[in-house]
Amino acid sequence: MSPLTPPTAERVAAPTEERNPATADIDAVPTAEVLRLLNAEDARVPAAVAAVLPALAEVVDETVRRLRAGGRVHYFGAGTSGRVAVMDAAELIPTFGLPAGVVVAHIAGGLGALTIPVEGAEDSAEGGAADAAEVTAADVVIGLTASGRAPYVAGALRAAREAGAFTALISANPHAALAHEADVHLGPDTGPEAVAGSTRLKAATAQKLILNGLSTAAMIALGHTYSNLMVDLAPTNTKLRGRVLTILTEATGLPEDACAAALAEADGELKTALVCLLGAVAPDDARRALTAADGQVRAALAASART
Repeated sequence: MSPLTPPTAERVAAPTEERNPATADIDAVPTAEVLRLLNAEDARVPAAVAAVLPALAEVVDETVRRLRAGGRVHYFGAGTSGRVAVMDAAELIPTFGLPAGVVVAHIAGGLGALTIPVEGAEDSAEGGAADAAEVTAADVVIGLTASGRAPYVAGALRAAREAGAFTALISANPHAALAHEADVHLGPDTGPEAVAGSTRLKAATAQKLILNGLSTAAMIALGHTYSNLMVDLAPTNTKLRGRVLTILTEATGLPEDACAAALAEADGELKTALVCLLGAVAPDDARRALTAADGQVRAALAASART
């Protein structure tokens, strides 16, 4: 068998583990060419993700429906997939003001596996099922596995389905073995990695793009933005406190001092100050309008205009 003879189905169960002919000489070319080859492979990812957007829209809509009803979202992944999941869940808290615990990431081997790999943990279906013990019928469960076959994710998905949760699988394998364990499978065809089996490359990039789309679209639908501005961000540091004021000035077109005064009058509540300024209403009226509109700024402004 030559070095680039395609492996048999028995030897390889996922496209991410096949050898990539385009990078066969990656260890024998100058650094600039190595980087060009890596970049060329990375460039294939957005188109692969675009092909699964209709299925992703289905997952987003169901996620929004369940979050509105008080459910939660659980990510389950091992290795790189788990680390991508933890990052997405953590970033929703300051970016959109989402309370901790609404979107929860579970990584095989526990949080210690974020920095010290616990590779054997992904082989435990029992571990995945145990970590999914808190899942209820109100929830959404997203399993992430580049190969589409990690036992940890399988255990979590099976337990989630038994609990009645809505389930989705994100892989980099259009024919993932675990596809039948989920209500929806998102399997972008990212093909062989530049370094065979190194799914921290294209597969991880695809998973990050899909989670970016899933969580951001859900947060937009739930009213955490006005236009393309973050209006529920938590001003937990100097940069974010400055961004709150910048958002008010950009959204209203008013001078910074007027926005600062409105923010102070609204007790630092960005959304309330925004409705006050754009709707010309008092803070209490703005709060009532936002509550009636489920936190949607546009809807609150429309209601204020009718009164």
